[in-house]
Amino acid sequence: MMGDQVTVRVSLKLPISLKSAVDRHAERDSVSLNEFISMALTEKVSAREAADFFAKRAEDGDAASAIAVLQNAPDIEPKPGDRID
Repeated sequence: MMGDQVTVRVSLKLPISLKSAVDRHAERDSVSLNEFISMALTEKVSAREAADFFAKRAEDGDAASAIAVLQNAPDIEPKPGDRID
């Protein structure tokens, strides 16, 4: 998972209930506890970085221009599977 990246050792205190849940999920995914925690942290950090990226993009956005683009969109039925009800 980590490739050739340098790793560090981290000591972590978890509530027993969380540790039990993490053990179950790691076993279900057929990965080690360490790999599961690393993947979970990677997902969380990636989600936060994506949120930060889009928040920054939104700061530079122009609502009037976006509305103008949407107003020029064709008034057609969505393709099968694309409808949001």
